[in-house]
Amino acid sequence: MPRTLFALAVALILTLSASAQDTWQLDPPHSSAQFSVRHLGVSTVRGAFTKVSGTVQYDPASPGKASIQASIETASVDTRVEMRDNDLRSPRFLDAQKYPTITFASKKVEPGVAGQLKVTGDLTIHGVTKEVVLDVDGLAPPIKDPMGKDRMRMGASATTKINRNDFGVSGLPGLVGDDITITLDVEMVKPATK
Repeated sequence: MPRTLFALAVALILTLSASAQDTWQLDPPHSSAQFSVRHLGVSTVRGAFTKVSGTVQYDPASPGKASIQASIETASVDTRVEMRDNDLRSPRFLDAQKYPTITFASKKVEPGVAGQLKVTGDLTIHGVTKEVVLDVDGLAPPIKDPMGKDRMRMGASATTKINRNDFGVSGLPGLVGDDITITLDVEMVKPATK
């Protein structure tokens, strides 16, 4: 009997722990993934992917247990120059037809400096998966949606730097820099707790 009670108590604790994790959906109209890269070593070209989606499991009391899944539509690349965007979508760079999404799946979340979080996870670009670390900053506390909807909103920003050659994106060496800085600005939404 004591073993049965102990097993039930453990199951209840695990259930309560799981339910404390809230599921947040990325809000695509208020989320974006930007990037910057050096051009000819003399200037910086900036662009964005305009179609971002994903989910975040998050409990403010236990941020280390957070989990992030994100997806970016490769063809949504936008550098404000149509010819360049078409080149980036081509097999010379992202090959958007063959690899329609860029994905990120977190594996570990740790506290960083000054209230930041370090999120380690697998980034897949061009069919190649590599581990990267996102520095998460500006994690805004949840607020009630001011538009009167029965939901909550929360935001965050994150940055990382990758070498594009590690992902097989090697077009125009020497003209396009190897190091890419990625910045994510996301807004998340979930139903308000009753």
